[in-house]
Amino acid sequence: MTDQTTLAKPVSVDFAAPYKLSIAGKLIEANRTFDVLNPATNEVFAQAPEGSPEQLEEAIAAAKAAFPAWAALSWDERGAMIEAYADALEAHKDELITLLTLEQGKPRHSMAKGEVEAAIFWVREVAKRRLEREILEDTPDHVVEVDHTPLGVVGAITPWNFPVLLGLWKVAPCLVTGNTMVMKPSPYTPLCTLRFGEIAQQVFPAGVLNIVSGGNELGQQMTEHPDIAKISFTGSTATGKKVMASGSTNLKRITLELGGNDAAIVLADADWETIVPTLFWAAFGNSGQWCIASKRIYVHRSIHAQFVEAFVAFAKDKTVGNGMNESTDLGPIQNRMQYDKLRDLFADVKANGYKVPLGGTIDESLAGNFVPITVVDNPPENSRIVQEEPFGPILPIVAFDDVEEVIAKANASPFGLAGSVWGRDRDAAIAVARRLETGTVWVNEIHIHGIDIPFGGHKQSGMGVENGAEGLAEFTNTKTYMFHK
Repeated sequence: MTDQTTLAKPVSVDFAAPYKLSIAGKLIEANRTFDVLNPATNEVFAQAPEGSPEQLEEAIAAAKAAFPAWAALSWDERGAMIEAYADALEAHKDELITLLTLEQGKPRHSMAKGEVEAAIFWVREVAKRRLEREILEDTPDHVVEVDHTPLGVVGAITPWNFPVLLGLWKVAPCLVTGNTMVMKPSPYTPLCTLRFGEIAQQVFPAGVLNIVSGGNELGQQMTEHPDIAKISFTGSTATGKKVMASGSTNLKRITLELGGNDAAIVLADADWETIVPTLFWAAFGNSGQWCIASKRIYVHRSIHAQFVEAFVAFAKDKTVGNGMNESTDLGPIQNRMQYDKLRDLFADVKANGYKVPLGGTIDESLAGNFVPITVVDNPPENSRIVQEEPFGPILPIVAFDDVEEVIAKANASPFGLAGSVWGRDRDAAIAVARRLETGTVWVNEIHIHGIDIPFGGHKQSGMGVENGAEGLAEFTNTKTYMFHK
């Protein structure tokens, strides 16, 4: 068991050394490795271990063996170790930021720095959260208590767009509630996860947090495994459906944070000139590679033309380039698969002759996965660019005439992750927001998150929530005690 003396020691990690799996408190080599590419150059810059099915079995067995002792600790004991983990991550913040840019592509000085710092903050703060036992009844004859008990081994499957933040979002609440974890990062971005797994082995008892990188077949093995009590998955809706189907074989608890096609609605009375920069970054931050990006902006027709002109003027000065350069505003698309999907979508926009006041042509001669900032002006509602989630730096700005129309269009989607409404008349904007079929709605702000604010999707954007007391409870079973006096 890790004691306070151990926690006080600095955690040493050599970021230049080979990458290894974390299983049962040890760093383990794999028989095979796979290439990790820098998306700004498409050159191989590292090798990651390709965990075998047998090694995944070892990791699950280690997590299962570690669970009873970890669950038996008090909340405060677990919390103290998780806070020590945040300290250890903080000591390696700069290395994590650089590594994140190299494997994911986002600018080091802005989004990579922000992601790592936010993730460490999240770990530190979640360590302080508790789910209190609730007394529902206490009479001379009878007592009813409701408690939250850990599930056991949690399997976490994380995506390539925010590998550090979305990975640690799962680790901290899972462990503080008394569970153990086996995590599989995306094979596109495994390196930061392997490193924060390595750091964890020097803080937590053996088997509490295990990291196994490898191909998609490991994910299926996790979702079907009888010794994994819960899957926490962030990724595409298509893959989320497969996770849900395979997890049903033994009625796993499942949290799914999936895709979105978030609408931003700019009402006729909006202070549109001042919100252009905010909505630009809401749409194009991380090169549009985030589930809660504003993927379609509806602007009242009375201000639509002016809004598009101002938006394009703001956007055209932004630089797409290598994330290691200080001058870069937006990095490359993380992987070639997503790049090719965007190539197809750009071709559809061109084939249909939609108006494109900015961008629209991908320079395929460039070595990296660079896609230009692209604005599509008022495409039809049934167009692919409006109906699909592009997950890249291309945005339709669509005119609307009345509130009923725009609410119907915003809701006519299989997705329901988030959305935003913008207008000077706050009450009118809130009235629109209350009618949007999404898990989160912002009014005159966007992308505000918090430790205590639950986040989750409606419809095909997911199941369950992360963050807040509700997010903690997702990692527990509700247990009711009744005592006769």
